[in-house]
Amino acid sequence: MAGNIYEEERLVREYLLFHYGEPDEILPWKHGPREALGFAVRCVRDLLNSSSVGRDARALDVGCAVGRSSFELAGHCREVIGIDYSQAFIDAAEKIRADGSIVYDYAIEGDRTARATARVPSGIDVSRVKFEVGDAMSLRPDLGAFDVVLAANLLCRLPDPRVFLARVPDLVKPGGQLLLTTPFTWLAEFTPRDKWIGGTAGSESADELARLLEPHFELKLSKDIPFLIREHARKYQWSVAWGTRWVRK
Repeated sequence: MAGNIYEEERLVREYLLFHYGEPDEILPWKHGPREALGFAVRCVRDLLNSSSVGRDARALDVGCAVGRSSFELAGHCREVIGIDYSQAFIDAAEKIRADGSIVYDYAIEGDRTARATARVPSGIDVSRVKFEVGDAMSLRPDLGAFDVVLAANLLCRLPDPRVFLARVPDLVKPGGQLLLTTPFTWLAEFTPRDKWIGGTAGSESADELARLLEPHFELKLSKDIPFLIREHARKYQWSVAWGTRWVRK
């Protein structure tokens, strides 16, 4: 996977902190957007209609990164498959699943680091979770259909998000839930401009995404979900994802 920045050790550490870090590890300052912490948990808790998820439900977490949302889904579903294009991310997620934790270092400044531990959340049955490397643009054909499909901040990192969206109706059972979050950060280094969903003059991304999904799904929930990624102690990425819950017709 040459050229994939998500194979870099620096990104693995950042995402371990993003997914599993304690609030004071991520944001040690008195002031700051603390409501943007815990995104990997909130994108499940804020969007999933848990009352409609049966005890034998299956869930798919596409673009699972280092796995925290997959574990969160396991609190509601009997089986969860987490898939990511990055071998390094999947290796970290699988180590957490298999060993219960992973020790990592995160940046303070320059070469200075601090040590932290990413752990399986309390009360989660790890036997419900499987992780594998896969391409959201070409998911293996035998995955089957799911009661819940989560794609958190995935769309604007795909070479052609419409290819993934065209597969999604087959992945979600009738009455099942599609949970999407995206900040619509269209960058040519990830997605060629002619493949963007909206983001150009006269075309709003949220409207275009809805147009693509509405033949197969009904929008049930829409909300803004802020998130915070720490690069080092004094540098952060603060973003706001558009979070949605769609129900398969």
